[in-house]
Amino acid sequence: MTKELDYSATLTGASFLMYELKQVLKLKKQGLLNEEIKKKVIEENVFDYKFTSSLKRSVPSVIRRVNVLDEQLQEWVLNNTLEESKIINLYAIMKTDRLFFEFMNEVIREKLETNNYLLEKKDLNVFFISKSEQDEKMAKWTELTVNKLKQVYLKLLFEAGLLKDKKTGVLNRLLLDESLKRHLSYIGDTAYLRAMGE
Repeated sequence: MTKELDYSATLTGASFLMYELKQVLKLKKQGLLNEEIKKKVIEENVFDYKFTSSLKRSVPSVIRRVNVLDEQLQEWVLNNTLEESKIINLYAIMKTDRLFFEFMNEVIREKLETNNYLLEKKDLNVFFISKSEQDEKMAKWTELTVNKLKQVYLKLLFEAGLLKDKKTGVLNRLLLDESLKRHLSYIGDTAYLRAMGE
């Protein structure tokens, strides 16, 4: 469960990574283990990155996301619509990043529940200020790190389809497939469904 994770700023180096997630899932399907996947991705530049340093930074995050997806979810990412794959990726990001999950749960869910479809700068600011007051480690983060995270959060929401426009901050409701909703409820992950506005 997300609660055990420490707050982290790793998302600054690993945003949505949808294409990368699919590539790693394909390798996993071939029976490769995490270390083998990591080695292959870096040695063969599976993600088609310009710099190896970018590969090294994003691979661990993608592998972490893949590891929180059960077989059914992995199957859906590979075979269902891009929209559904994006929603499952968003779920995997929440499962592997406590701070982002709390942002989704405390800011986005609340807005969608009250039919307030506007995400403002102050919403992000208030969230990060209150979290850094509660967490010593986070209180030590530089302004640069926090600002980068705010940008990444907006990008994640945009790429997942929750944010219509990064400039205006207008939010969108996600259309979750019934079988996906049933599956997440069945595996006990309704908290993530709620965080996505369900």
